[in-house]
Amino acid sequence: MRLALYQPDMPQNVGATIRIAACFAAPLDIIEPCGFALTDKALRRAAMDYAGRAAIERHAGFGGFLANQSQNNRRLVLIETDGAVRLHDFAFRAGDTLILGRESAGSPPELYAAAHAVVRIPLAQGARSLNVAVAGAVALAEAMRQTGGFTGF
Repeated sequence: MRLALYQPDMPQNVGATIRIAACFAAPLDIIEPCGFALTDKALRRAAMDYAGRAAIERHAGFGGFLANQSQNNRRLVLIETDGAVRLHDFAFRAGDTLILGRESAGSPPELYAAAHAVVRIPLAQGARSLNVAVAGAVALAEAMRQTGGFTGF
């Protein structure tokens, strides 16, 4: 199970997602360009002491990321507020990559087109959305629960 951030805008969300990836032992893909300078120093600062524990793979663009996904036979699952399937109703597979759109602009058409499924996290009436890092944690935890990913924790 993997997490992916599509052109993230906010370094603090990248830091939180790195921490989530490290704590759940899930690799993290960061698809550039980012809305801020993504230097190694900035990554270490944003992720605090978790940067060294996380398996982070950076991609210069979406095309390279998709080629890597295809080469490794990974299914791309977009987590989005307008997803057709509720998170707990979706059947995750161990090799899935859960991808999250930009904080400022959401997911562009190319993400929807590339996704094998678009899944939503059910929210209380009147709630619009979760923070991108929180949404990633909720989705990753459910996907790992379904696929036995917590074995050995």
